[in-house]
Amino acid sequence: MKKHLLPLLLLIGMQVVAQQPPVKIKKGTTRHGPENGTLLIIGGNVGSTASVWEKFTELAGGKEKARIVVVTTASGDSAAFDQKDVEIVKKETGIRQVTLLHTSDLKEANSEKFIAPLKTATGVYFVGGRQWRIADSYLNTLTHQAFQDVLERGGVIAGSSAGASIQGSFLWRGDTKGPEILVGDHTQGLGFLKNSAIDQHLLKRNREFDLVDFIRKSPQLIGLGLDEATAVVVRKDTLEVIGKSYVVIYDHNTIVKSDNKHISTDSKEDYTASSGPFFLLSAGQQYDLANRKVVQTEKKRNNTSEE
Repeated sequence: MKKHLLPLLLLIGMQVVAQQPPVKIKKGTTRHGPENGTLLIIGGNVGSTASVWEKFTELAGGKEKARIVVVTTASGDSAAFDQKDVEIVKKETGIRQVTLLHTSDLKEANSEKFIAPLKTATGVYFVGGRQWRIADSYLNTLTHQAFQDVLERGGVIAGSSAGASIQGSFLWRGDTKGPEILVGDHTQGLGFLKNSAIDQHLLKRNREFDLVDFIRKSPQLIGLGLDEATAVVVRKDTLEVIGKSYVVIYDHNTIVKSDNKHISTDSKEDYTASSGPFFLLSAGQQYDLANRKVVQTEKKRNNTSEE
């Protein structure tokens, strides 16, 4: 009987995989951003960065109406019952309806009971840690679909550090051995920002050149690097920077063509010119992800004294 046991187990396993529902993303017109809803991608160490928390609260429907799910999986199993991150969100936003969501079990992530809080959520917040843990727990599960459904209803998906990188389609620094391995044993993100690779803690940890060669070889992808206490708000294919520091854009065309300088022609000050492999944007600046161009708006000075 034992010699027939392995084929039987393999058959059962194949049936389980076949029954797992794929994540459904409605066809749309966007190249990178979500068709509905908003992404808030934060470079780490958000702390009490008021503009980021205010934007999250606004996008989630306001502190009286918002219903937030805080996903702590990236922090590891010790965060399963730790309400610390829930309390931080409540304190910084004033939102009262905040629920913790945590698992490292794909079976649990595929259960209707587990996703119940997400069915009425107006916002999701992924905390930092290691992004591969999020991938291991939620990729292609009912929970993954429920995250996508929050966007479809017009909600917001936010995340800081690992919670930023997981929003890309290619999972940057996703190796289980450590974040110094750029392309590792986990390479699939949750894909809320399509055709993208996202890095974080950028200037603080001197990572600004790490994505250059990867994007040089991957022209279909947009590279996004965010410094700490800084975020981008992505609606459809428009990206806007908020926070205290800088966001770096890695576009294949900029890297391989030295004459592609992303110049804002309507501005008296040529603050977007770049003949290097990337360029920086600061608070108030916008970028057109579909056409790979800086949006020509008046530059707002970065408020480095923000608390």
